[in-house]
Amino acid sequence: MRTAAAAALVIALTAAAPAVAQSPAPLQKRPPARAAALHDVSAPSGSASRGASAGPALQSAPAGAAPQDARASAGVVLPRPTGAHPVGRDTLHLVDRSRADLWVPERRRELMVDLYYPARSAAGSPAPYADPREARLLLEAVPDSDPGALAKLTATRTHSVAGARPRRGKHPLVVLSPGFGGPRYTLTTVAEDLASRGYVVAVVDHAHESLGTVFPGGRVLTCVACEKAETLEDMRKATVQRGQDITFVLDRLTGPRPAWRHAALVDRKRIGASGHSLGGAAAASVMARDPRVRAGINMDGSFGDPVPADGLDGRPFLMLGTHTDMHEPGGQDPTWDEAGRNLDGWKRWLTVEGTDHLTFSDVPVLFDQLGIPYDAETQPTIRPERAVQLVRAYTAAFFDLHLRGVPQPILEGPAAADPEVHFNNPAD
Repeated sequence: MRTAAAAALVIALTAAAPAVAQSPAPLQKRPPARAAALHDVSAPSGSASRGASAGPALQSAPAGAAPQDARASAGVVLPRPTGAHPVGRDTLHLVDRSRADLWVPERRRELMVDLYYPARSAAGSPAPYADPREARLLLEAVPDSDPGALAKLTATRTHSVAGARPRRGKHPLVVLSPGFGGPRYTLTTVAEDLASRGYVVAVVDHAHESLGTVFPGGRVLTCVACEKAETLEDMRKATVQRGQDITFVLDRLTGPRPAWRHAALVDRKRIGASGHSLGGAAAASVMARDPRVRAGINMDGSFGDPVPADGLDGRPFLMLGTHTDMHEPGGQDPTWDEAGRNLDGWKRWLTVEGTDHLTFSDVPVLFDQLGIPYDAETQPTIRPERAVQLVRAYTAAFFDLHLRGVPQPILEGPAAADPEVHFNNPAD
């Protein structure tokens, strides 16, 4: 059994194996990372970091962020969104006072949420990618990272404008959840792309499950879960809690007193969920309990909360993973075969050749430009730019088909233009 402390770092940063539940072999637990020891660190007061909004949302400039000058151009270059619309971004801090946190029971469950949306104009300064404190904690967990990597990651800018005026109309909503240990910003490339195509996208940071997330009041919460989660039952509870987090986000975006000033943009009848690793498992978990979520994607995550035997009421689901002995039919992770059999609506099981577990996040782009090697026996062979292209294309195609009703030939079977993508059926 993989211990969660090691698995979180593996999942988020340093290797190819997916999740705690996916390996029956023991793995010696790493000494507690500095990030895990600093689960609620006092930091300079100021805004939480990543957006701009009114009311409960936070201001846009993170502490220590560089202005848009020559330094900004020295950051990691993120792939541009492919849709027709400019992208805006706001940030919300949400507290669910009805629930205790699984990892720190004396605290109510807290979330940080970035809202990406189609904007009227690209005028304005690009929003920062990561708060410097978050970037530092992430890189401290990476072996042998270059001393200059922190400055480069901190200088990285997105293709979103903080607080931009939104494009009028009703737009489908997709909620994204990152991998266990991974900060929300590691899903920026897919979030921006969906927003540029006309979606509202809510990317969630789950308290105490990230290597480092800045919360209001200068608090830096780190991965208490990485030390506390030890068993498959722990990971099942973690998956269920993530699903509950998504439900709470939907309540605060679509309820009678929404937390977001632009909540009127959301089409309440067209809602999807997706995520990487544990976040992908959470997409299935929330669909099993919340009928508002009409379609979901699991990107290379073990189904810690199994898909019910009677399915998801016929709603569509995409399984998108590595083309390896982990997530091919009959592979080491039996939860994928079980899910493939239990899903009772439109479904596809796609695996992408040349990938590893991190391919389905921003991490390959970060590693490539920051000069960070993969700490894995089997190295990914797909180029980071191609990985982003495929993840974006198949994610957008799935939601365009099921939330917009637009036919998508690339989901009908293997495409000559995408030889890396394999269509599979569950093992008997």
